[in-house]
Amino acid sequence: MYSTGIAYFLWLIGGFGALGLHRFYLGKFGTGILYLCTGGVCMIGSVYDFFTLSNQVREANIRAQIRDAMDLKPLGRFPRQAEDEGRRRKESIEHAILRAAKKNSGIVTPSDIALEAEVSLEEAKTQLERLAKNGFAEMRIRKSGVIVYCFPDFLVDRNASEFEAL
Repeated sequence: MYSTGIAYFLWLIGGFGALGLHRFYLGKFGTGILYLCTGGVCMIGSVYDFFTLSNQVREANIRAQIRDAMDLKPLGRFPRQAEDEGRRRKESIEHAILRAAKKNSGIVTPSDIALEAEVSLEEAKTQLERLAKNGFAEMRIRKSGVIVYCFPDFLVDRNASEFEAL
């Protein structure tokens, strides 16, 4: 939540609003840059903000509550890089498995998937077993004893002696 006291403090130390620090704090980056470049639009905007700053803080808090209610990532109070994960659609674990299988020439392990999809090893193993049960992947055992999951669509010709029969 934004504070009216902090907003007025930033207005004061920012040259009575001329630098637009209070605008940046409230997430109004466009007008913050405008104030910074024009001295608070020749101080007219700064004087206006002095009288309306408490309403601007209230509106910024309402916007923040709406973002929280809609489960959106906050924009931040000072400029910083936007979080790409908040803006991108969350990728399904199935897509992460297929991408990893393609990248690894058709062979993946639960560890590969846990790293790629950012899930637990148990969840990765469960999803790989589900895909194998439904016929999209095959479980194979390497001679070293490691269980791997092969995706025939992405499988590159490999030496058959690399795997034991399951």
